[in-house]
Amino acid sequence: MAVFVALGAFLMTLAGGWTAQRVTDRRHLVLGLAGGLMLGVVGLDLLPEALDAAGTEVFGVPAALLLFVAGFLLAHLVERLLAVRQAAHGADEQDGRAPEVGLTAAAAMVGHSAMDGVAIGAAFQVGGGMGLAVAVAVIAHDFADGFNTYTITSLYGNARRRAQLMLLADAAAPVAGAAAATVVTVPEQLLGGYLGLFGGALLYLAAAEILPEAHHEHPARSTVLCTIAGAAFIWLVVGLAA
Repeated sequence: MAVFVALGAFLMTLAGGWTAQRVTDRRHLVLGLAGGLMLGVVGLDLLPEALDAAGTEVFGVPAALLLFVAGFLLAHLVERLLAVRQAAHGADEQDGRAPEVGLTAAAAMVGHSAMDGVAIGAAFQVGGGMGLAVAVAVIAHDFADGFNTYTITSLYGNARRRAQLMLLADAAAPVAGAAAATVVTVPEQLLGGYLGLFGGALLYLAAAEILPEAHHEHPARSTVLCTIAGAAFIWLVVGLAA
């Protein structure tokens, strides 16, 4: 049952990626919306979940928040190292952007989607009602996941085909996660720590890369409105799923 329900997440993720592909003539609006979606996912979905699941404190600070900061710094470090390596080899065809950063970020999105599938499977082990409630929440925000996965991969200069492959992997991940949850149980504290780390990395990409790029050539009011709309959409999804 869990795997069957996770197919809804598969279709919703593909729908999000398809939407991102079809609005390339309004790239600044796409990036503005993606930044808002990412901000909403981190602040309104991932971080609260991480704080609730991780539980423990380290020297007076919740472990999830420490990992959140570590994820932010790790994303910054990885991007800087890849940018330096690219500059050393004289690569400038992507305007100084390293395609590996996009692939790494997309791979993290795939990992997050797999954990979504695990959450669906675990919830169905508790009961059918719980499983359906979690599935609705996952399916609702997987549109944003697919949208962001395609946008991030292509933003860093990766070919369209590569971005589509990462989108397909992100769509399949919840199904694989739900199947795995029938035989493996992920400790709640480990899941919380992962969500904190991933949230920090995602926030870095939104604040340091996606939103600045959105306003680079089109500092329009409409771009800001798209960002606000993206964050508001995630708020709506979280509220309806609560």
